[in-house]
Amino acid sequence: MLQPKRVKYRKQFRGRMKGKATRGNTVDFGDVGLQTLEPAWITSRQIEAVRRTIVRQLKRRGKVYIRIFPDKAVTQKPAETRMGKGKGSVDHWVAVVKPGRIMFEVGGVDDEVAVEALRRASYKLPVKSKIVKRIDPISGAEVTGA
Repeated sequence: MLQPKRVKYRKQFRGRMKGKATRGNTVDFGDVGLQTLEPAWITSRQIEAVRRTIVRQLKRRGKVYIRIFPDKAVTQKPAETRMGKGKGSVDHWVAVVKPGRIMFEVGGVDDEVAVEALRRASYKLPVKSKIVKRIDPISGAEVTGA
C-alpha cells in the first residue's frame, strides 16, 4: 500500500474539494488515461486494487503510470469510544482528486487492450470516470499507441 515515508504534520484538517483540477489533467506519460469526473478521496487500498487490475489485464506487457499519491492522513477514533479526548489516530491515507484529474495511465500496448484494462479498473473506484487518449499539443489530434 502507498503511504508517505515522512510527513511534517501527523494529522490534517479534512479540507474542501471545490473546483476542477488545474494540474495533472492531461495524459503525459502513457497513451491512454483514466480521468475522474467527480471530486473524491481515493484510498491507498483502492489505488492498489486498480493497479493490480490493470497489471493483470496487461499480462506483463506495457507500463502503468500511477498519477495520484495518498499523502493525506485520515484519522479514526476507536469503536465504542466516548466523544472528546482529542482527535483519533491515523487510520489510513487518501489521495484527494478533483474533477479532470488523470489518475492512471497505460502505455506501450494497443489502445484496445489499454482501454479494456482501464475500463475494468474504473469499477474499483468510488468515482465516475472516463477514458481519455493522449492529445498531440501541436496538431491537436489523438495519438495512437504501440
